[in-house]
Amino acid sequence: MISSDIIWGIFFIFQTCIGFMGNSLLFTLYMYTCLIFPHKKKPVDMILAHLTLANAPTLIFRGIPNIITSFGIRVEMGDTGCKTVLYIQRVTRSISLCTTALQSTFQAVTITPSSHKWAWLKYRIPAFIQPSLLFFWMINMAIYSVVLLRTVANRNITDDRLGYQIAYCKSSAHDGQISSIFLSTVFLRDLSFLSLMTCSSIYMVNILYRHHRAAQNVRSTIQSSRSPENKATHVILILVSCFVFFYWTNTFLTVYLVYTSKKKEQLEKFNNFFSSCYPTICSFFLIKNENRINFMKPPKRFFSS
Repeated sequence: MISSDIIWGIFFIFQTCIGFMGNSLLFTLYMYTCLIFPHKKKPVDMILAHLTLANAPTLIFRGIPNIITSFGIRVEMGDTGCKTVLYIQRVTRSISLCTTALQSTFQAVTITPSSHKWAWLKYRIPAFIQPSLLFFWMINMAIYSVVLLRTVANRNITDDRLGYQIAYCKSSAHDGQISSIFLSTVFLRDLSFLSLMTCSSIYMVNILYRHHRAAQNVRSTIQSSRSPENKATHVILILVSCFVFFYWTNTFLTVYLVYTSKKKEQLEKFNNFFSSCYPTICSFFLIKNENRINFMKPPKRFFSS
């Protein structure tokens, strides 16, 4: 009979390979367009390229260690390896959050009617993309510097002490005050960016819904139900709903695993798998709505400027 660890290992292999290929395909497309066909480049491409660039290492640095441990292979990473893997995991996961919020905000500004009082931002917001992306890297690298200072390789897998602990890494010491400050900072950052993403998405859905209602005056009911605005509304709702669901569920499970007194290996594996679902799903939603991929026939691209 196949053990649960082997089954998890197979899941991790499929998830890591499929997600990495999807994000790599998109990143290659955006870079190819930028370098070979610059006239086809759109401002949002930089944001989406950055999103795929963050998703790919998230999948690799979370997936490969999980695959190794699931198949019972004991690899001694050492303190440096542990710090590096966990640090990259945390930073790139957070970059994905920030970049998704930026993409949502950019799209909301892009579809703002010309008569709106914020319409002037449509022509200025592209200049803020690069500084925003640089700021995201700086702030998240600073927040997770605690990982470099307070984690070590997990050489005793039977250690059940309170604190963050996974198969290859654990917190070096449990300090209630430092943990509280760190978790509060992460929570406020997550809440801020998720609120921004949610508000932007609600605003977009509202504009698209009003546009859809206005279009019904000149279209038939069948044509309206298949309109690009209606499809775009569903894409935005699905992406935002998926991100919020996966991100907060993973966050709550991580906090629970940090503060539980007993080690729960199966829950830990489920949390690791769950945390990589959005980077995988995201790439295929973007591929589906990318009309510059010649070998596919997706619907009209909705994330355009």
